[in-house]
Amino acid sequence: MIVDPTTPIIVGVGEVSERLDEPGYRGLSAVELGAGAASLAVADAGLTPEDLDRLDLVIGIRQFETSHPLALAALGRSDNYPRSVTDRVGVDPVTAVYDVVGGDGPQRLVGEVGARIAAGEIDSVLLVGSEAMSTARHFAGRDDAPDHSEERGGQLDDRGYGIDDMITPSAVAHRVYGPPAHYALLEHARRARLGLSREAYAPTMGGLFAPMSEVAATNPHSAAPTRRSATELVEVTEQNRLVADPYPRFLVARDQVNQGAAVLMMSVARARELGVAQDKWVFVHGHAKAADVPVLNRADLGVSAATEAALHGALAAAGIGIGDVDVMDLYSCFPIAVFVATDSLGLAADDPRGLTVTGGLPYFGGAGNNYAMHAIAEVAQRLRAEPGSIGLVAANGGIISKYAAGVYSTTPTPWPVSADPQPAVDAAPRLESVDEFTGEAVVETFTVTPYRGAMVGILVCRADDGRRFYANADPADEEFAEILATGEPIGTRVTVRPVEGRNTATRC
Repeated sequence: MIVDPTTPIIVGVGEVSERLDEPGYRGLSAVELGAGAASLAVADAGLTPEDLDRLDLVIGIRQFETSHPLALAALGRSDNYPRSVTDRVGVDPVTAVYDVVGGDGPQRLVGEVGARIAAGEIDSVLLVGSEAMSTARHFAGRDDAPDHSEERGGQLDDRGYGIDDMITPSAVAHRVYGPPAHYALLEHARRARLGLSREAYAPTMGGLFAPMSEVAATNPHSAAPTRRSATELVEVTEQNRLVADPYPRFLVARDQVNQGAAVLMMSVARARELGVAQDKWVFVHGHAKAADVPVLNRADLGVSAATEAALHGALAAAGIGIGDVDVMDLYSCFPIAVFVATDSLGLAADDPRGLTVTGGLPYFGGAGNNYAMHAIAEVAQRLRAEPGSIGLVAANGGIISKYAAGVYSTTPTPWPVSADPQPAVDAAPRLESVDEFTGEAVVETFTVTPYRGAMVGILVCRADDGRRFYANADPADEEFAEILATGEPIGTRVTVRPVEGRNTATRC
């Protein structure tokens, strides 16, 4: 077919990594890891930095150490991550952007910059991200810790954190501090909807993630390349401690990684001008993104309207169904993040195609907001190896707050234009939430997390009038604590009263 010269394509991908237990561990900075990945992406396209004397745009994925106002860069950081990376690559982009928080970012950005390339606004873009959390943890408090501070300065469009819809004061007040507790609440909600006991549900989580650990075991970039059985993944042991019920550590995204990944995109015209071989070209056949309402306002905590909208939107834009996909990577920070996708797509946990090309976030590594860049890079390599095959990348941000999906192939196609799925998400029913509540309610979902040497029961309750709110189990109610630890608290009727700024619940 004749390809429009403004059609955007991926022409280069690159990944780098290092592990503490490897010989020659260098303790690289985020900038150094990003530069290594970007240099590989340029080389993968068969280009040199000199070929990119006109790079329109570089977008950097925000590191965890800059992802919220209280985040600490223990070893220092660059004040202009994207330009620090391109300085080391030897490229001077016209515009540098630092993106918002969210694991959906890499895939969402492919759609964003692809549309700009297709419109003729720009013709070359570098997307790059990296995390050096392994280095930060390894050198914390040591006299020989490296200084990764860098005052680069220069033009930078910093888009800010973008986390207002992900973390609420009420959640923090009730000790729902981070993703594990949030996702655990969603996981138990799905379990309850399926009518499964805790004992019956645990093997389904292990069965979902065990095949991912097998993929990770063969990936040279994996942070934890160890095959683990389904039983091993869900059994709480000293090594596999409870993080937030029902999640032991082996079911949680691994953030102690040194990883970087980059994707180089350009128009077909620019690729031809630079002589990029056509066997490097990867086309975007479909893409879509959607954002959900805050957690407490969702009608069903065990499903994800944003996930469903983005996945089906991307497949519809490509004109295919999930059965036409050859390789896929479903974002896997916690089991529920995969389940909401497989539930929506009608996929089995043991689908013979596999649900990841990297090995998944708990085993390959949860490279901060940049994990999906690794998924895109791996999918692109597989599609090149099997020309004409189709790949799907699904990327999740926040508490399944925003989702992006992309369909890829080496088969030429025009830039896809599809209906925006967001209006359908916005039109879905939603519940009212309140910060403070007094009276009787029913426990809708829960989790138990360690906090300062004790176990804290975190609840989502629904009042008789339908309003939803967070609460903490009263630690004085020992029988309730036992039910939270080993029984079935969902459906329990509780009396709630505010105590020191938190809704405190006891059984009726």
